[in-house]
Amino acid sequence: MKFLDLLRMSGGNLWKRKVRTILTVLGVVIGVASIVVMVSLGLGLSRSMMEQYESYGSLTQIQVYSWSSESGEDMHLDDDLVRKLEGLESVESVWPSLEMSALAKYGSYEGYLQIRALPKEAFADMEIDISEGRLPGEDEELTFFYGNQVLQNFYNAKGSSGQMWETPDIDLMRDPIFIIFDMNAYYSSGTPDENGQTQPMPKKYLIPACGVEATKEGVWSQYGWYTQCDIERLIPELKRIFKNKVIPGQPTTEAGKPYKEIFYNTLYVNVDDMSHVAEVQTYLTDLGYQTYSQAEWVESEQKTMGTIQLVLGGIGAVSLFVAAIGITNTMMMSIYERTKEIGVMKVLGCDLRNIRDLFLMEAGFIGLIGGFIGLILSFVISGVINKVAQAAQEGQEYISSISYIPFWLAILALVFAVLVGMVAGFFPARRAMRLSPLAAIRNE
Repeated sequence: MKFLDLLRMSGGNLWKRKVRTILTVLGVVIGVASIVVMVSLGLGLSRSMMEQYESYGSLTQIQVYSWSSESGEDMHLDDDLVRKLEGLESVESVWPSLEMSALAKYGSYEGYLQIRALPKEAFADMEIDISEGRLPGEDEELTFFYGNQVLQNFYNAKGSSGQMWETPDIDLMRDPIFIIFDMNAYYSSGTPDENGQTQPMPKKYLIPACGVEATKEGVWSQYGWYTQCDIERLIPELKRIFKNKVIPGQPTTEAGKPYKEIFYNTLYVNVDDMSHVAEVQTYLTDLGYQTYSQAEWVESEQKTMGTIQLVLGGIGAVSLFVAAIGITNTMMMSIYERTKEIGVMKVLGCDLRNIRDLFLMEAGFIGLIGGFIGLILSFVISGVINKVAQAAQEGQEYISSISYIPFWLAILALVFAVLVGMVAGFFPARRAMRLSPLAAIRNE
């Protein structure tokens, strides 16, 4: 018997028993929709979690800190370490970071600046929203890029208590803001030292602004409190300003003298792939440095989300298992009703495999039709869930979809539905194939 003949006969047999077929297909629809929606919820939550983690920083970035070990050895971050890390095969780039505090003055207003200097290549990958101006690195002199929360640190030093903490009306791009780098000298100026000499006021520097970060209502920025600049411009300026004095935040020798070299506060090591993060992090830890990366707890969260997906998928699979029992019941009933038909086919010399394939094809048809309709229903339910979730998240910083149905899940669900149908129809098909021809013909 040809394949097209089997296809036509199986479709015709299902159509003859429309009510039973529709009810069986309905069971598959509910089962497929349940398992797809449940798995899509797990995938959606996992994707939302990863998007939120990525917004806090790169998942392939390792932060290395300077510190004093238990043995008393100071683990400094210098250019030698940068070059060593850049030579590793899985490391794409290394960004040294130098951080320090400074005092900004404008009229009667004062403000504390948290200065962070990075290589200009780093700013291109930070995706900072610019309100005005440009990012650091394009100027031949030292310039500052102000975060959108910097003005919150300014206060009126001469105002009353009520006016003191009001956000000042300062144009960071255009108003002349003077910077005092040596804050220790500033606060000790005017007071006599141990020799009875009055400490002079430190010099103020007019540092131009190159840009200001944009402010988005209800959106938090991880760069908002920083005043950022190009590290290649800041280091020469610090050496010139402090000369032989200790730069704030820099380590000193046992004699209390400054080192000739300026050490970094943090190194941002960018790895080519998340799978290599642990390897590079172990290498740094073995060298004695303290490290941190989001990959450490993201992997743990991924395992947890994987468990949640399995549980949700298992709940949906129960519905599909019930649908498989329904298919088996339908095919068994079909065999009892068509016993004489099967006997006639055998007497006429029909191949036993054709009889088996006929019933398997009918079961597969039920799985295919139910899977296709169930898949459509899944997309509808998923869309409704996401609409409700997005409406509930309106006004929040991150609006994400709770349910996510990728292409591979849709195809897998359809194939799985057909396979479940055929597996459910396998034993009834074998029973039909093994029926005695004479006994089947005599059956009433």
